[in-house]
Amino acid sequence: MVDIGQFIIYEDNHLIVVNKPAGLLVQGDETGDVPLSELVKLYLKEKYQKPGNVFTGVVHRLDRPVSGLVLLAKTSKALARMNEQFRNNTVQKTYLAITNHPPIHTQARLIHWLVKDEKRNTTQAHVKEVPNSLRAELSYQFIRQEAEFSLLQVNPVTGRPHQIRVQLASQKSTIVGDVKYGAPALLPNKSICLHAFFLKFLHPVRHEPVFVSALPPATYPWNLFQQQINLLVSKP
Repeated sequence: MVDIGQFIIYEDNHLIVVNKPAGLLVQGDETGDVPLSELVKLYLKEKYQKPGNVFTGVVHRLDRPVSGLVLLAKTSKALARMNEQFRNNTVQKTYLAITNHPPIHTQARLIHWLVKDEKRNTTQAHVKEVPNSLRAELSYQFIRQEAEFSLLQVNPVTGRPHQIRVQLASQKSTIVGDVKYGAPALLPNKSICLHAFFLKFLHPVRHEPVFVSALPPATYPWNLFQQQINLLVSKP
């Protein structure tokens, strides 16, 4: 079982932020694998020697093969207030992505209407609104190219299922390892090169801005861009 304590980036009486490793579920599913939410509960129960059930509310999710920041609430009040911020798109989110090809434009704002296929667990992007679609918006900026790989900074406005993955694929720039959306090959650990890098939000109780960031894995091909990523830490 994963020792989640080593991945905690931020914690106070109301919130906890974890730098989720790729391959770990955020919430339980039909696989029965232990998810991040349960690991955090166990961590809190042991750390504070709490009897009975421990409250842990998932504010937002990352796909299983994606790494990076996940925010959880330690109280129902914090959960409700953070849910509202995410629902109103007032949380600033920055992701890093490594793609197999540079995007069509070095920077752009993308708007699509996404339709989720629940059976296949895939999402289709449409340039116009279609039945059962949800509007998705993000902006991206090309940072650097190394060999055949391109590093992008991505700022989603909305938070739709597989949004970044399918919207970048629409620009002929599939995320490394993401064979579901056109990448040529899996990575050895079945992760994809998408990382939730930075979050900025208003604290649900103190009403002060909170900034958190987490570096992506130091594995290939992330390590090709270590210098650029380190520079981004101070100015996400």
